[in-house]
Amino acid sequence: MSGHSKWANIKNRKEKTDAQRGKIFTKIGREIAIAVKEGGGADPANNSKLRDVIAKAKANNMPNDNIQRSIKKAAGDGQNVNYEEAVYEGYGPGNLAVIVQVVTDNKNRIAAEMRHIFDKSGGNLGSTGCVAWMFDKKGLIVIERTADMDEDDIMMQALEAGAEDFAALDDAFEVYTDPAEFSSVREALEVHGYTFISAEISMIPQNTVAIVDAETLEKVEKFLERLDDNDDVQEVYHNASFPDDGN
Repeated sequence: MSGHSKWANIKNRKEKTDAQRGKIFTKIGREIAIAVKEGGGADPANNSKLRDVIAKAKANNMPNDNIQRSIKKAAGDGQNVNYEEAVYEGYGPGNLAVIVQVVTDNKNRIAAEMRHIFDKSGGNLGSTGCVAWMFDKKGLIVIERTADMDEDDIMMQALEAGAEDFAALDDAFEVYTDPAEFSSVREALEVHGYTFISAEISMIPQNTVAIVDAETLEKVEKFLERLDDNDDVQEVYHNASFPDDGN
């Protein structure tokens, strides 16, 4: 698992979306609404799902005021929008496997939009489960690496907290957990004061598909951009390996 590093993909996504921070905050706000509705209310102390989304929000540099507004909006009586989660699977250009997680107020609309994006990009939208078997659902915590950090100490702290796997990269540490243990591992590492670049449940590809020729690379990048630009799309997971990934 550690051989399929997610950090390059996360880093590229963050760099590309810095100018679209408002859109990211809006999408996380929808996740907060789902967490408040399904996780047990607006108090993070009693809602582990909400705590996880707040950690993700902070990793994306979402201001605390924005987080609190989203929680209050989700908990308020005036919250008229009913968001639902949905997952779409299929194949994109270059035969890469893709899983798209959405939060939407109109499942009919987003289903049509997903089909259009896949078709327009030369891919195929498939049925539920058609590519999910190629991925492992794992908690993934990416810790920013600084010069004063001791790799062995962090690894031991992560494993003692219940992590399943650990990877040391040049500029970050990756901590993998069972989804059920994600919250407890994340909270244990928070106590040590680490800065999280990313902290969320992720779909980790078991194997990757190398995208090597320029034409296919351009098609894949445009396809992923179309998905990211859709307001309802929360996360896009794929098994593509790009030339600069280091995979």
